[in-house]
Amino acid sequence: MSVLTRRRVVIGVGALAALVLVVIGGTYLYINVISDDAPAPLTLETSAPPASGGDTDLSGTWTVAEGSEAGYRVDEVLNGQDNTVVGRTSDVTGQITVADGEATEGEITVDMTTITTDSGSRDGQFRGPIMQTDQFPTSTFTLTSPVPLDGLDAGGPISVTATGDLTVRDVTQSIEVQLDVQRSGDGVQVAGSGEIQFADFEVDPPNLGFVRVEDHGTVEFLLTLSRS
Repeated sequence: MSVLTRRRVVIGVGALAALVLVVIGGTYLYINVISDDAPAPLTLETSAPPASGGDTDLSGTWTVAEGSEAGYRVDEVLNGQDNTVVGRTSDVTGQITVADGEATEGEITVDMTTITTDSGSRDGQFRGPIMQTDQFPTSTFTLTSPVPLDGLDAGGPISVTATGDLTVRDVTQSIEVQLDVQRSGDGVQVAGSGEIQFADFEVDPPNLGFVRVEDHGTVEFLLTLSRS
Protein backbone atom coordinates (compact mmCIF):
# COMPACT_ATOMS: atom_id res chain seq x y z
CA MET A 1 0.00 0.00 0.00
CA SER A 2 1.44 3.35 -0.96
CA VAL A 3 1.95 6.17 1.50
CA LEU A 4 -0.78 8.16 -0.26
CA THR A 5 -3.26 5.27 -0.02
CA ARG A 6 -2.46 4.72 3.67
CA ARG A 7 -2.95 8.40 4.27
CA ARG A 8 -6.36 8.30 2.57
CA VAL A 9 -7.37 5.30 4.68
CA VAL A 10 -6.26 7.03 7.87
CA ILE A 11 -8.12 10.19 6.89
CA GLY A 12 -11.20 8.17 6.00
CA VAL A 13 -11.20 6.30 9.32
CA GLY A 14 -10.61 9.52 11.18
CA ALA A 15 -13.51 11.21 9.40
CA LEU A 16 -15.79 8.26 10.18
CA ALA A 17 -14.75 8.31 13.84
CA ALA A 18 -15.38 12.04 13.97
CA LEU A 19 -18.82 11.53 12.42
CA VAL A 20 -19.67 8.85 15.00
CA LEU A 21 -18.56 11.16 17.80
CA VAL A 22 -20.66 13.99 16.37
CA VAL A 23 -23.76 11.78 16.11
CA ILE A 24 -23.38 10.30 19.60
CA GLY A 25 -22.33 13.59 21.12
CA GLY A 26 -25.14 15.44 19.37
CA THR A 27 -27.67 12.88 20.59
CA TYR A 28 -26.33 13.17 24.15
CA LEU A 29 -26.48 16.95 23.92
CA TYR A 30 -30.06 16.83 22.57
CA ILE A 31 -31.33 14.40 25.23
CA ASN A 32 -29.47 15.79 28.23
CA VAL A 33 -29.09 19.50 27.49
CA ILE A 34 -31.30 20.80 24.69
CA SER A 35 -34.52 18.80 25.05
CA ASP A 36 -36.75 19.14 28.09
CA ASP A 37 -36.94 16.37 30.66
CA ALA A 38 -39.84 13.98 30.14
CA PRO A 39 -42.93 15.20 32.01
CA ALA A 40 -43.50 13.52 35.36
CA PRO A 41 -46.30 10.94 35.62
CA LEU A 42 -49.78 12.41 35.99
CA THR A 43 -50.81 12.62 39.65
CA LEU A 44 -53.58 14.01 41.81
CA GLU A 45 -53.50 17.62 42.96
CA THR A 46 -51.77 17.80 46.32
CA SER A 47 -54.06 20.53 47.66
CA ALA A 48 -57.45 19.76 46.13
CA PRO A 49 -60.37 21.69 47.66
CA PRO A 50 -62.60 19.62 49.96
CA ALA A 51 -65.95 18.28 48.79
CA SER A 52 -68.36 21.20 48.75
CA GLY A 53 -71.64 21.30 50.65
CA GLY A 54 -70.87 18.18 52.66
CA ASP A 55 -72.15 16.01 49.81
CA THR A 56 -70.86 12.48 50.47
CA ASP A 57 -73.21 10.59 48.16
CA LEU A 58 -71.32 9.74 44.98
CA SER A 59 -74.15 7.85 43.29
CA GLY A 60 -74.92 8.89 39.74
CA THR A 61 -73.15 9.51 36.46
CA TRP A 62 -69.85 11.37 36.33
CA THR A 63 -68.59 12.90 33.08
CA VAL A 64 -65.02 13.59 32.01
CA ALA A 65 -64.57 17.36 32.16
CA GLU A 66 -62.09 20.03 31.09
CA GLY A 67 -58.61 19.60 32.52
CA SER A 68 -58.40 15.87 31.81
CA GLU A 69 -55.36 14.37 30.07
CA ALA A 70 -54.30 10.98 28.76
CA GLY A 71 -51.39 9.53 26.86
CA TYR A 72 -48.43 7.18 26.91
CA ARG A 73 -44.91 6.83 28.29
CA VAL A 74 -42.25 4.67 26.59
CA ASP A 75 -38.50 4.25 26.75
CA GLU A 76 -36.37 4.40 23.62
CA VAL A 77 -32.71 4.11 22.75
CA LEU A 78 -31.66 6.96 20.44
CA ASN A 79 -28.17 6.50 18.96
CA GLY A 80 -27.17 4.51 22.05
CA GLN A 81 -28.64 7.02 24.51
CA ASP A 82 -31.57 6.11 26.77
CA ASN A 83 -34.52 8.46 26.45
CA THR A 84 -38.07 8.58 27.84
CA VAL A 85 -40.84 9.73 25.53
CA VAL A 86 -44.19 11.05 26.80
CA GLY A 87 -47.15 11.82 24.55
CA ARG A 88 -50.35 13.44 25.80
CA THR A 89 -53.65 14.90 24.72
CA SER A 90 -56.45 16.78 26.48
CA ASP A 91 -59.03 15.36 24.05
CA VAL A 92 -60.52 12.86 26.49
CA THR A 93 -64.22 12.03 26.86
CA GLY A 94 -66.32 9.51 28.74
CA GLN A 95 -68.52 8.72 31.72
CA ILE A 96 -68.36 6.68 34.93
CA THR A 97 -71.41 5.43 36.84
CA VAL A 98 -71.32 5.07 40.63
CA ALA A 99 -73.86 3.07 42.62
CA ASP A 100 -73.80 1.67 46.16
CA GLY A 101 -70.26 2.88 46.79
CA GLU A 102 -68.77 1.34 43.65
CA ALA A 103 -67.87 2.44 40.16
CA THR A 104 -70.07 -0.01 38.29
CA GLU A 105 -69.69 1.16 34.68
CA GLY A 106 -67.33 3.37 32.78
CA GLU A 107 -65.85 4.10 29.40
CA ILE A 108 -63.09 6.56 28.60
CA THR A 109 -62.21 7.53 25.01
CA VAL A 110 -58.96 9.16 23.93
CA ASP A 111 -58.45 11.00 20.62
CA MET A 112 -55.24 9.44 19.29
CA THR A 113 -54.95 11.99 16.46
CA THR A 114 -54.08 14.81 18.87
CA ILE A 115 -51.50 13.07 21.05
CA THR A 116 -48.22 15.00 20.83
CA THR A 117 -44.68 14.73 22.18
CA ASP A 118 -41.75 17.15 21.92
CA SER A 119 -41.00 15.96 18.38
CA GLY A 120 -43.13 16.53 15.29
CA SER A 121 -41.33 13.79 13.34
CA ARG A 122 -41.95 11.30 16.13
CA ASP A 123 -45.62 12.32 16.22
CA GLY A 124 -45.85 11.74 12.48
CA GLN A 125 -44.56 8.19 12.94
CA PHE A 126 -46.97 7.65 15.82
CA ARG A 127 -50.03 8.77 13.84
CA GLY A 128 -48.88 7.04 10.65
CA PRO A 129 -47.36 3.56 10.55
CA ILE A 130 -47.51 2.90 14.29
CA MET A 131 -51.07 3.77 15.31
CA GLN A 132 -52.63 4.38 11.89
CA THR A 133 -54.88 7.08 13.32
CA ASP A 134 -56.53 7.79 9.96
CA GLN A 135 -58.13 4.38 10.30
CA PHE A 136 -58.24 4.09 14.11
CA PRO A 137 -58.63 7.65 15.48
CA THR A 138 -59.59 6.70 19.05
CA SER A 139 -58.69 4.28 21.82
CA THR A 140 -61.04 3.30 24.64
CA PHE A 141 -60.90 1.84 28.13
CA THR A 142 -64.09 0.12 29.29
CA LEU A 143 -64.54 -0.95 32.90
CA THR A 144 -65.38 -4.68 33.17
CA SER A 145 -65.55 -5.16 36.96
CA PRO A 146 -66.94 -2.93 39.73
CA VAL A 147 -64.38 -0.86 41.62
CA PRO A 148 -65.03 -0.31 45.36
CA LEU A 149 -64.68 3.34 46.39
CA ASP A 150 -64.48 2.85 50.16
CA GLY A 151 -63.17 6.00 51.80
CA LEU A 152 -63.89 8.31 48.89
CA ASP A 153 -67.07 9.56 50.58
CA ALA A 154 -64.77 11.11 53.17
CA GLY A 155 -62.78 12.85 50.45
CA GLY A 156 -59.92 10.43 49.87
CA PRO A 157 -57.43 10.04 48.38
CA ILE A 158 -57.82 6.29 47.96
CA SER A 159 -55.86 3.81 45.86
CA VAL A 160 -57.66 1.05 43.98
CA THR A 161 -57.15 -1.33 41.06
CA ALA A 162 -59.52 -1.29 38.09
CA THR A 163 -59.87 -4.05 35.48
CA GLY A 164 -61.10 -3.20 32.02
CA ASP A 165 -60.81 -3.71 28.29
CA LEU A 166 -58.38 -1.47 26.46
CA THR A 167 -59.02 -1.15 22.72
CA VAL A 168 -56.18 0.14 20.53
CA ARG A 169 -56.27 -0.09 16.71
CA ASP A 170 -59.40 -2.25 16.95
CA VAL A 171 -57.61 -4.82 19.15
CA THR A 172 -59.03 -5.34 22.64
CA GLN A 173 -57.12 -6.71 25.63
CA SER A 174 -57.94 -6.85 29.33
CA ILE A 175 -55.60 -4.76 31.49
CA GLU A 176 -55.33 -3.60 35.08
CA VAL A 177 -54.84 0.06 35.90
CA GLN A 178 -53.77 1.46 39.25
CA LEU A 179 -55.93 4.39 40.31
CA ASP A 180 -55.60 7.19 42.86
CA VAL A 181 -58.95 8.90 43.48
CA GLN A 182 -60.00 11.92 45.51
CA ARG A 183 -62.81 14.42 45.85
CA SER A 184 -62.09 17.92 44.59
CA GLY A 185 -64.73 20.53 45.26
CA ASP A 186 -67.85 19.47 43.38
CA GLY A 187 -65.92 16.94 41.34
CA VAL A 188 -63.68 13.90 41.50
CA GLN A 189 -60.10 13.46 40.30
CA VAL A 190 -58.75 10.14 39.06
CA ALA A 191 -55.07 9.55 38.25
CA GLY A 192 -54.21 6.18 36.74
CA SER A 193 -51.67 4.15 34.82
CA GLY A 194 -51.28 0.67 33.43
CA GLU A 195 -48.51 -1.31 31.77
CA ILE A 196 -49.02 -2.76 28.29
CA GLN A 197 -47.09 -4.96 25.88
CA PHE A 198 -47.28 -3.57 22.35
CA ALA A 199 -47.42 -7.03 20.78
CA ASP A 200 -50.70 -7.67 22.61
CA PHE A 201 -52.24 -4.93 20.45
CA GLU A 202 -50.47 -5.98 17.25
CA VAL A 203 -48.31 -2.84 17.37
CA ASP A 204 -44.72 -3.12 16.17
CA PRO A 205 -42.47 -0.77 18.16
CA PRO A 206 -40.19 1.23 15.84
CA ASN A 207 -36.68 -0.07 15.29
CA LEU A 208 -35.00 2.19 12.74
CA GLY A 209 -31.41 1.41 13.67
CA PHE A 210 -30.63 4.81 15.15
CA VAL A 211 -33.73 4.64 17.35
CA ARG A 212 -35.27 1.61 19.01
CA VAL A 213 -38.41 1.70 21.14
CA GLU A 214 -38.89 -0.82 23.94
CA ASP A 215 -41.58 -3.48 23.47
CA HIS A 216 -43.69 -2.23 26.37
CA GLY A 217 -44.96 1.06 27.74
CA THR A 218 -47.39 2.77 30.08
CA VAL A 219 -50.77 4.31 29.43
CA GLU A 220 -51.51 7.11 31.87
CA PHE A 221 -54.30 9.58 32.52
CA LEU A 222 -55.61 12.24 34.86
CA LEU A 223 -59.38 12.65 34.79
CA THR A 224 -61.43 15.48 36.20
CA LEU A 225 -65.02 14.24 36.65
CA SER A 226 -68.11 16.33 37.15
CA ARG A 227 -71.55 15.06 38.09
CA SER A 228 -73.92 14.89 35.09
